[in-house]
Amino acid sequence: MNKKLPGALAIGLKRGGLEIKQFFRQKESVVFTLLFPLILLAIFGSVFSTKIAPGVTFSQYFVAGMIASALVNTGFQQIAIFIPIERDLGALKRLRGTPMPAASYFIGKAIVVTVSMAIQVVLLLVAGVAFFGVNLPTQANKWAVFAALLILGSLVSTILGVAFSSVPKNARGASAIVSPVVIILQFFSGVFFVFTDLPKWMQQIAAIFPLKWLTQGMRSIFLPDNFATREIAGNWETGRTFAIIGIWLIVGTILAIRTFKWDRE
Repeated sequence: MNKKLPGALAIGLKRGGLEIKQFFRQKESVVFTLLFPLILLAIFGSVFSTKIAPGVTFSQYFVAGMIASALVNTGFQQIAIFIPIERDLGALKRLRGTPMPAASYFIGKAIVVTVSMAIQVVLLLVAGVAFFGVNLPTQANKWAVFAALLILGSLVSTILGVAFSSVPKNARGASAIVSPVVIILQFFSGVFFVFTDLPKWMQQIAAIFPLKWLTQGMRSIFLPDNFATREIAGNWETGRTFAIIGIWLIVGTILAIRTFKWDRE
């Protein structure tokens, strides 16, 4: 009797465990991925500690932006750089030749992104509360929005990373292409500066992409409700935030399916 092979989900979970082991074996990558946001928080939070609104310092504003940015760093940037490396090494081609379903590979990537993202968020929240006066929300609905943003933000960042991984022609050029895109989006989306202080044209470009909405969503959780009047629309636009991120998830999935490459050809 033939033994039934495990399903795509079961294989994907095992693949996720392997991805996590491989990630933590790369010490330089672990340090850069997990600690770099904390280093930025320490620098910007210490240098720019002035009040930007009653009861709100720039440090608190920056913590919210860095939490949103952590989703992009661990999802989009990490995936879009590592996949070309695996493609150049021939790892993807070998995996494609095994009985493992293609979906299992992407489930594994989503798992390692989720784990590293969760660690980053916890570290940022601990540092924010301990050193920069961030107040954790007390309402259950805000924690629900926070959880939903983390899940949806992690998914959209991962799938867009998969889609963008076909842009670099080889592994050597991946970081040079992906990192500037992330940095520019961070500047445009109100991570390093108060969003309403940016030029209008930057605001309009940023509004197209999900990072702007993720940062705004995180501000709605960790900043006082009265700060919503400082936003462009004068409110948190929670419904629009989820709608735009959801649209990007659909668009990213279509692009990933159509453009993903298992080998160089």
